Amino acid sequence: MAQHVLDEAKRCLNCKVPQCQKGCPIHTPIPQVIQLMLNGHLDEAGRMLFMNNPLTTVCSLVCNHENQCEGHCVLGRKGAPVHFSTIENYISSTYSTKMVKGPAPSNGIRVAIIGSGPAGLTIAVILARKGYQVTIFEGKDKIGGVLRYGIPEFRLPKSVLDDFEYRHLQLKDIKVRPNCTIGGAIGIDDLFRDGYKAIFIGTGVWQPNTLHIKGETLGHVHFGINYLNNPDSYHLGERVIVIGAGNAAMDVARTALRKGVRWLQCFSREGTVAASQHEFQYAQLEGVEFFYNKAPVEIKDEGVIFADTRQNEEGHIETIPGTEQLYPADSVIISISQGPRNRIVSTTKGIETTNRGLIETDESGHTTRPGIFASGDVVSGARTVVEAVAHAKDVAEAMDQYMQSLPKDA
Repeated sequence: MAQHVLDEAKRCLNCKVPQCQKGCPIHTPIPQVIQLMLNGHLDEAGRMLFMNNPLTTVCSLVCNHENQCEGHCVLGRKGAPVHFSTIENYISSTYSTKMVKGPAPSNGIRVAIIGSGPAGLTIAVILARKGYQVTIFEGKDKIGGVLRYGIPEFRLPKSVLDDFEYRHLQLKDIKVRPNCTIGGAIGIDDLFRDGYKAIFIGTGVWQPNTLHIKGETLGHVHFGINYLNNPDSYHLGERVIVIGAGNAAMDVARTALRKGVRWLQCFSREGTVAASQHEFQYAQLEGVEFFYNKAPVEIKDEGVIFADTRQNEEGHIETIPGTEQLYPADSVIISISQGPRNRIVSTTKGIETTNRGLIETDESGHTTRPGIFASGDVVSGARTVVEAVAHAKDVAEAMDQYMQSLPKDA
């Protein structure tokens, strides 16, 4: 592994204007990291990665590298790009075991983080580095949010998140309250009452989008985000239809095949898939059969009726009458993205939302109520992990500026 990584790293041209860094949403200093490793400074390279991105071990595994760092590598124009994902994973996973530094000196200011997905974890770590007393409130039993409950084990091993919890949270004295949903027994106003000077909301999008067609409530129909949460609790049978063709649908399909499904068919309303090419290619390789230009019309006990689709003059997808056909299935999984749940908003005054139910913020994450910030999917809708990290870094700085501007006795 190390030899392979070194060989790959030696291919780097160390460009003066690194396009790979421009292609990375968080501008990882890729040539610098590679040169540090090649010069024998592995720990310094690892430290640089973690300071730039607390979730570097995660991003090395789940980022859409083909469209970001590796997709911008100049070597990729005529051949294979430098596979920085492999290099980053080696450096970050090796260095993470050496991270034993305790908490920064406390500044005595309390901060609440609601939700421990990519945005919440990033902000928690950044603010803890600055000396804030951070408490994470997580509605589930373990930290990670979509990283743990929405990405399959074969793409992101749970051990990576367990290591993160120890190295970044426990060692930095970041408190975690699992199984604690804000908006239930505890509300936003309770947090302010108990001295939290700023509150971050990063609760993600866990409400499945629905098709609004007949048969959606039948017993063999499931939602993708719910399935990924705990695949072992589902009994799907041998033949499964997945409706949707994004990255989450690929995760659903590939997970179902690993859990014993024999025939997996994936349907897209359009003439292509929305998933990344790598995820699509892996799904094809593992046996997923794809159907294009098909819209679900009705779900029945024995399967799904699809109709052919076409693009009308306005550019919208419409079904073609008379093309309906039943495709048999033991189970149906709907994976067409998600929206936010509104427990916090519905129990808190002063937080405005968009017409999609997402929390309204400015570019720095300020909500319409002072002292409350938000970022991640609950603001932007479902996006990638690295995009969540990138915006969360800006929000963490905005939260720091806000709290430092408060009167000392506030």
